[in-house]
Amino acid sequence: MSLKHGLLGLLNAGPMTGYELDRSFKRSLAHFWQAQTSQVYRELTAMEEKGWLSSEEVVQTDKPNKRVYSLTEDGEHELQNWLSASEADIEKTITVRSAFLMRVFLAGEMPKEELLSMLYDFKEKCLEKLDSFESIRESIVHYGAVEAHADRVKYWELTVMYGESQCHAAIDWVKRAIAMLKEK
Repeated sequence: MSLKHGLLGLLNAGPMTGYELDRSFKRSLAHFWQAQTSQVYRELTAMEEKGWLSSEEVVQTDKPNKRVYSLTEDGEHELQNWLSASEADIEKTITVRSAFLMRVFLAGEMPKEELLSMLYDFKEKCLEKLDSFESIRESIVHYGAVEAHADRVKYWELTVMYGESQCHAAIDWVKRAIAMLKEK
């Protein structure tokens, strides 16, 4: 997935400002795709140049002016094309590329206590990530309450289920890894 397609998908629900898009992205997609605010704004500019979105400046007297982005017909086509071409993405999703696992693989070159410490840290991060899914579910309920989004809730929930399953699998693995390393 690319950031631009995530933003197109969010804009498919209706016009938003850059701030609203950034906030919506962080509340809904960030559990499987991260982006900095500066990246969001860069992508919005690039997508507008490609004709995938249009924007309108809204003049405000009591606040700074804001720019509201809307999906164009070309943007809708791009989103639909991307959604239907997912075969390569499946392979990338099931193929693990992890610097952390590379360190574990090469850990025979380090003291076992150091590796155990790294594994305990990993376990804590996994537990924290698992806890974060509660706030994601709250966002799903919030955005799902909008009638236009009600039929999308189950798809959003599927990504949360995947993330939780991934965390549970990682926690199970790290518990077994720690037990294996503690054996004499």
